[in-house]
Amino acid sequence: MKTFLLALALLSTLFGAEVVEVGEKYITSQKCKACHLHLVNEWEESWHHKSHYKNDEYFRATIDYISRKTRKSPNSIKIQCAKCHNPRISVTSTDMSYEIDTLMHLQTDPRVDEAVNGENISEGINCVVCHNIDKIHQDKNESVRGMDRVSWIASGTMVGPFDDAFSPYHKTQKRDFMDTKPNTLCFVCHANDRSVSGFVFTNMQEEYGESTQKCVECHMGPRREYVAATLKLDNGKAKKREIRTHKFQGGHVESFVFGALTLTLKEEADDIVLTLFNPNPHNIPSGFGSRELLIEVYYKKGTRVIEKQILSLTRYFTRKGERASVAHLAIKASKDTSVPAKGEKVIKVAKVEKATDMEVKVYYRLVNDEVRSLLKLKDPIWSRKSLVTSASLELQK
Repeated sequence: MKTFLLALALLSTLFGAEVVEVGEKYITSQKCKACHLHLVNEWEESWHHKSHYKNDEYFRATIDYISRKTRKSPNSIKIQCAKCHNPRISVTSTDMSYEIDTLMHLQTDPRVDEAVNGENISEGINCVVCHNIDKIHQDKNESVRGMDRVSWIASGTMVGPFDDAFSPYHKTQKRDFMDTKPNTLCFVCHANDRSVSGFVFTNMQEEYGESTQKCVECHMGPRREYVAATLKLDNGKAKKREIRTHKFQGGHVESFVFGALTLTLKEEADDIVLTLFNPNPHNIPSGFGSRELLIEVYYKKGTRVIEKQILSLTRYFTRKGERASVAHLAIKASKDTSVPAKGEKVIKVAKVEKATDMEVKVYYRLVNDEVRSLLKLKDPIWSRKSLVTSASLELQK
């Protein structure tokens, strides 16, 4: 038996997509700072920067949870998730032999450990992820995402939105997905999110529909006149450009979610009608499946609160055996209660006797109570309530 297992270990192989190696001086963002310090500093505030097992508690806890429930090795799950989270990883899949070796505590292929702990993925979605993409393959099946949906350009060439860009430190090329068609780049990963069983739990690209609004208009902000590079190559000066911030703000930034929805209140017979309108091109909440809108309804008599009601707009996921689950292990989900893109959601609540006024506050949370409990998340950001909008109504006597 021991001889058989050793033979099996020796036969252990790795398969996966072809990897384009990143040159040593482009592996991390540190060298980029010489010319692009302001952009790198902005990116370091982003969650693209956190997109790594060690840097994001939710990501880390989800990988560990999936590993326990599927009995697959953590490294195999890390590599599977790396398609979007760490697409420059040097090993793109593991096989059954690797799983057996891990289970039997045999020597495993050292390339896997090197890959999941490599410096080339330590910064998550860094400069050489987006700026090293040569082509985005729109012809591929919609289930093919992340690294499997792109081709990489040769190391040492950076792509961007300008056709006249020049650098003495690397080659430059323009790509439309960095300029006029940025959504195709965003949707390489931020679309068609599927669980391990193939269940689609979020599809932001589908939510967009025919909208021509660009993701970057919100998440990278409006264009502003500044410099993309500090090199003084334009008659002894740095060339002025129209560029956007690289903070990639989202639901984790309280000021970003404020005002994302509008709220109106209307008295109607024995009910109060709450109407939430979403002017954005994707649903709210959207994203990785367990985000939540909390609607706090305060019934008042004068200035005194006499009753409070809390409503939750979120989705709950189940795996085999009808057990509660994170989205990435789900085989089904509860009804989508999000506010649709460019649409509204109408909610009715009953009046309360003796109430003379009503106040409603809408908050956004990154993770609902169920998933936060399943993953045992501790960082306060996961339970934090970020105010989205509010409204008041004086009730008829």
